[in-house]
Amino acid sequence: MKLVMMTRSPNLYSHQRLKEAAEARGHTLDMINTLRCTMNIASRRPEIWYEGRKLPQYDAVIPRIGASITFYGLAVLRQFEMMGVYPLNESVAIGRSRDKLRSMQLLARDGIGLPVTTFAHDPKQAEEVVRMAGGAPVVIKLLEGTQGIGVVLADTERSAKSVIEAFRGADVNILVQEYIKEAGGTDIRALVVGGKVVAAMQRTGAEGEFRSNLHRGGSAKPIKISPEERSTAIRAAKSMGLNVCGVDMLRSNHGPVVMEVNSSPGLEGVEQATGIDIAGKIIEFVEKNAREGATKTKGKG
Repeated sequence: MKLVMMTRSPNLYSHQRLKEAAEARGHTLDMINTLRCTMNIASRRPEIWYEGRKLPQYDAVIPRIGASITFYGLAVLRQFEMMGVYPLNESVAIGRSRDKLRSMQLLARDGIGLPVTTFAHDPKQAEEVVRMAGGAPVVIKLLEGTQGIGVVLADTERSAKSVIEAFRGADVNILVQEYIKEAGGTDIRALVVGGKVVAAMQRTGAEGEFRSNLHRGGSAKPIKISPEERSTAIRAAKSMGLNVCGVDMLRSNHGPVVMEVNSSPGLEGVEQATGIDIAGKIIEFVEKNAREGATKTKGKG
């Protein structure tokens, strides 16, 4: 098969592993910088041009769209879909997962365990949203934040009110969530590929750090997850419509709660922690599912 990956960082571990896995199975995989793509939105003849030439017809596209370029990246991915190229994850599904508020609303609709989450526009409602989240301590998150950036733990109602007012004063949108103290600074990332959990790791934050992101100095180890945790991860992926994703969960006193569903999960931490060839499983999924016109969104916007 002829595959293409949308990425601005071709040398990242995850992207090199996917390229190696594809080539080891006899496929070709081109890497293109998403922001250098130009779209010709012609009636019945959609095209994508890249660095002065029209891109050939591919069998499948692997979108690895950075959070900061979500809008343009999804536009390019939609163009591939209009051209009949099979997307590993569809543009609509990625859009759902990138919008933290929308994703939480969809997960809640489908009855998936979540921390108590509140959202308000008026900073004068700070006390109310903190109270609705169960009172301090609470976790305050920027809707646009990634990799633990823009996530604050407020220990008291006064500090929570100050942080909320500061964020809203800067005209940024936030979520306020209950703090799952019993998680003890650890979370679980489950990698879902094609409706199955193929690997899981437990991430622990650096000393004195409540965020467990590996980018922030956290550590990882393989973990055996419970049937309920496995089911929660699979249902969360289905709720978003994602074929491949990382589902981040906390172990709470009332069962697993989903913190985030990541449509472009990094492979380095989980492959090194578990020894599982996740890149190979992703390429295998593409092999079994890629066919022209297979995307649900082709022609539907």
